[in-house]
Amino acid sequence: MSIHENPMSIQDVNGLQIAKQADRICQILSNHNGSGNVDSAMKSASVEIKITQLLVQEVLKKLSNAGLLALSFFRWAEKQKGIKHTSASYNTLIESLGKVKQFKMVWKLVEEMRQQGMLSKDSFALISRRYARARKVKEAIDAFESMEKFGLRPELQDYNRLIDTLCKSRHPEKAQQVFDEWKNKRFKPDIKSYTILLEGWAQEQNLLRLNEVCREMRDDGFAPDVVSYGIMIHAYCKAKNYHEAVEKYHEMERKGIKTTPHIYCTLINALGSEKRLSEALKFFELAKTSGHALEAPTYNAVVGAYCWSMRIHDAYRIVDEMRICGVGPNSRTYDIILHHLIKAHRTQEAYAVFQKMNDEPGCEPTISTYEIMVRMFCNEERTDMALRVWNQMKAKGFLPGMHMFSSLINSLSHENKLEDACRYFQQMLDMGIRPPTPMFKNLKQALLDEGKEDTVLTLAKKLEKLRVTQIVS
Repeated sequence: MSIHENPMSIQDVNGLQIAKQADRICQILSNHNGSGNVDSAMKSASVEIKITQLLVQEVLKKLSNAGLLALSFFRWAEKQKGIKHTSASYNTLIESLGKVKQFKMVWKLVEEMRQQGMLSKDSFALISRRYARARKVKEAIDAFESMEKFGLRPELQDYNRLIDTLCKSRHPEKAQQVFDEWKNKRFKPDIKSYTILLEGWAQEQNLLRLNEVCREMRDDGFAPDVVSYGIMIHAYCKAKNYHEAVEKYHEMERKGIKTTPHIYCTLINALGSEKRLSEALKFFELAKTSGHALEAPTYNAVVGAYCWSMRIHDAYRIVDEMRICGVGPNSRTYDIILHHLIKAHRTQEAYAVFQKMNDEPGCEPTISTYEIMVRMFCNEERTDMALRVWNQMKAKGFLPGMHMFSSLINSLSHENKLEDACRYFQQMLDMGIRPPTPMFKNLKQALLDEGKEDTVLTLAKKLEKLRVTQIVS
């Protein structure tokens, strides 16, 4: 090794080793059909892995889409020698259980944390977020307010976090109501409070309310900064008001506010998606001369712009440029290309790109990539290939989420591969994932068409059990 090279630190090596061990454990649990019997799964695999606190935390992160399995692993881990759960591992489990709406269990964990002196405001922020995403807005606010019952006093950053949670969960009206009712009574807003609201209304493309918040912000003595302008530019782009978006960019420049790479990225993405390629490329040139080092997201935006105009060869050229400049490509780069190849029904080329990703460091498929590929093959009625990709994914330690299960089960039902469809449906339930109603309806109809009423009743009972049974520790 050259003395000029930077060898990996011991910390990096340990991190990679822990990640590999976590992948192996997830693979073992996944192959055990998500039965929840972690002890049996680990023993049957006959694998010698030393269980450490860092490894437990990494496995819990990787099980974020499998709340029941995460809980089973959590309970198994706490019985292992030398393991004492931290607030971080509790919070990771709370996030997983919140995703599958197991809120009774979440509050039991909160009580456990209280008894051990581990409770923090982060725990309540996580619970509020999961409630908000489950469209339980009142419960989200109640969870925030319950902090004080547990001896935690909210500060400005906590109020901002609640408003942000409501906005990001597509409830800007409620966020605005909380802001208006509590402003100057329970907290004094700062510029971040206003930018959070700006972003909330921007996501809804409600330009009227966006401008109202902007005026109120100015009246309160806060001049729009680069973050505010970035939000406004994004809002106008989303509303396809590109003239106003570009005007905001020039207004910002006139005020001497230096544009960020994120704003260039927003404009390139927006103009590129409208096939206004030449305008998108002008902003790419401006980004190059802005004084900021070009980053992977900016290059990815340009890759996307070329793809929208179906100039895939130019997209590949930009990928080569990224390599030369040492800023990628990454998994997201290839996900963008895959999306457009699939849209153009260039299935074979998409699969070739997918296979290439495995061989390029830093570009390995993510759970998002696997979902893209499984959905592609399902839409092409190639469940054989979808299952091949699925098995590759599981071998890497990734666990499927609701949407991927739905794509596969729907396709298997459509192709009358009902035994396989039922098997994956059972796996879905074992992981604590509630199937969407249309998907179960399709599977049920396919089974009824084949005279399998008994199977329908069995699956319906299992589904009902998942719906009504609250998991216990």
